[in-house]
Amino acid sequence: MVTIDCLDTRKLSQFWVAALGAEIIHEVDDGAMLVLASADNVDIALQRVDEPRAGKNRLHIDLGTPDRPAEVARLVGLGATVIEEFKYPGMAWSVMQDPEGNEFCVGSRNG
Repeated sequence: MVTIDCLDTRKLSQFWVAALGAEIIHEVDDGAMLVLASADNVDIALQRVDEPRAGKNRLHIDLGTPDRPAEVARLVGLGATVIEEFKYPGMAWSVMQDPEGNEFCVGSRNG
């Protein structure tokens, strides 16, 4: 499981539930922590903290997809933001932020 600190677990869970096709499987203390599970066996916990994110994430999630442009567009439609795009022979990825500014990447091996 990967845990993401955030200000509003319920609001951010809407993004990650839609992004991963996940469901909320556990809630602690009225939303202080929500655990999401997806069909891909990626469990993510959203943990409420008082301070906003500051600086670059020290750890981030990488999502893989065969159609990166379509997946990036879908995630933008859910509230994500594209920060940077990288393309090298045989692979490409998009650095993105979720609605609270937590960074994650979407990549593909075919470029």
